Amino acid sequence: MEIVIPSVSNIGLFVGAALVLLLIPGPAVLYIVARSAEQGRIAGFISDLGIHTATLVHVLAAALGLSALLASSALAFSIVKYAGAAYLVWLGLKKIFGRVDAPENGEELPRHSHARLFRDGFIVNLLNPKTALFFFAFLPQFVDPERGHLAMQIAFLGLLFAVLGFMTDGCYALLASTAGKWLKRSRRYLEIERYVSGTLFIGLGLTAVFAGNHRK
Repeated sequence: MEIVIPSVSNIGLFVGAALVLLLIPGPAVLYIVARSAEQGRIAGFISDLGIHTATLVHVLAAALGLSALLASSALAFSIVKYAGAAYLVWLGLKKIFGRVDAPENGEELPRHSHARLFRDGFIVNLLNPKTALFFFAFLPQFVDPERGHLAMQIAFLGLLFAVLGFMTDGCYALLASTAGKWLKRSRRYLEIERYVSGTLFIGLGLTAVFAGNHRK
């Protein structure tokens, strides 16, 4: 089977546009920053991996035309949007009202398992309809119709975006984990950390609820 990808010029334009978008902090970046500051760089990288594994699902959906369904069906859009928002709010409430044992004598904060970090990151991005709509609106702009095999070209661009996203978000995880180690030396930080992180997750959820209200 012949492998068809966009032209070199289109790929170059796509990489430049994708990097600009990825370097602007969004919900995925804020989620990774929160996890990294709380538990360290490995936690951030695993959350990053979970998020961009879900990105691959959105890429497949875009290539098969499922993103078009989300864009055209108000019911499908609403179901996915509110499910993702509810999950983010649940994470925030659990963080705020859950039991937190402050470390003493150099002990570490309670840590989440790698499986849970990956799962949370995967679900947060999988249930984000803006990601699906983004691929539906963004990827076709760099496809060359004259080359044919549009689904293959979209899949290629989506995979490239996922790789770039994993790298840029990984940089955010590294920076946030360094800052997190410094912050955790402060007793005041330990007292307010769960409220800050919990409020961040709830804010992301509420943002997802109100985002797209003006979608045509």
